[in-house]
Amino acid sequence: MEMKKRISLELRNRTPAEVAELVVDNCRSADGEVEGLTDSFTELEFLSMVNVGLSSLAKLPSLPKLRKLELSDNNLSGSLETLSQKCPNLTYLNLSGNKIKELTNVEALQNLKSLQSLDLFNCEITSLEDYRESVFELLPQVTYLDGFDQEDNEAPDSEADDEDEDGEEGAGATGDYDEEDDEDEDEDGSEGGEDDDDDEDDYGEEEEEEDAAAAGAQGQKRKRDVDDEGEDDDDDEDD
Repeated sequence: MEMKKRISLELRNRTPAEVAELVVDNCRSADGEVEGLTDSFTELEFLSMVNVGLSSLAKLPSLPKLRKLELSDNNLSGSLETLSQKCPNLTYLNLSGNKIKELTNVEALQNLKSLQSLDLFNCEITSLEDYRESVFELLPQVTYLDGFDQEDNEAPDSEADDEDEDGEEGAGATGDYDEEDDEDEDEDGSEGGEDDDDDEDDYGEEEEEEDAAAAGAQGQKRKRDVDDEGEDDDDDEDD
C-alpha cells in the first residue's frame, strides 16, 4: 500500500490536527520520499515509518510537537539535518537498520537539543572504533545510545511502567473486594440485629402475658377474700 493512501486510512474520519500518534509501518514510498504528511499534523507527537523505503527526509513537513520518531529499516544515509529544522523537539529517534556509515552522518543531529535517546542498531557506523564514545562526545545531549547510557546502564523500559500500572490496578481490584466483604458483613450484622429485636419482642410478649396472668390471679384472690368476708358477716348476723 502506498504511504499516502495508508495515511489517509489511518486518519479514520479525523482531521490531521486531531492526530497525536501515527503508524504507517511497512507501507511503500514510491520515490523514497515522505508522502501524505503535511503541516496540518500540528498535534502529532509520535510518528512511526518503519520499513517504508525512505531514502530521504527532504519532504518531511514541519511537526513542532513531534517527540518520538521511528525510522528503522529504511535506506537513509543523510539528510538528517531536516530533523532539527522540522522536528526541533524530538526526544527519541530510532535510525537502526539504515545506511548510516560515518559520524558526519549523525553530526546533523547536534541541533536537536532535546534529544535524549538515539538508536543506531545495525548501521555500519556501529563498527567504527570508539563508536559509542565518539557519538556521546558528538551529541552531549544524548543520554541513551542504543538503549544504554555511557556507564552501560540500560534505559528505562516502558513495559515495566505498564506492569507497575497494572499492579496498581490490581490493588484497586483487591480494595473493591474488601469493600464487598464489608458490605456482606454489614448485611449479616443487620440481619442479626433484626433477629435480636424479634427475640426481645417475644420476650416482651411473654412478660406481658405473665403479668396479665398474675394480675388475673390477684383479682380472683381478692374476689375470694371479699366473698369470704361476706360469709363471715352473715355468720355474725346469725349469731
